[in-house]
Amino acid sequence: MTKADIVEKIYRELGFSKKDATGVVEDLFSIMKENLRNGEKVKISGFGNFVVRVKRARLGRNPQSGKDIEISPRRVLTFRPSQLLKQIIN
Repeated sequence: MTKADIVEKIYRELGFSKKDATGVVEDLFSIMKENLRNGEKVKISGFGNFVVRVKRARLGRNPQSGKDIEISPRRVLTFRPSQLLKQIIN
């Protein structure tokens, strides 16, 4: 499913104009991105949680040469589905 698919579904099922539906979807994703950028958790009831985790620097290995390299610290986005979503999928 793409962002355009979500806009189309809102347009058809809720009766918004395409312009309004696009605005709603864009605003929703902007709010989510801003909160995640600030390190906040985004929890959607019945769907799941989006969390930004901080990974520390660590040693890794280049698989081609076998040499040790340092992997720099970084932030990663994780998603944990809710129990309800897991039940629906299974």
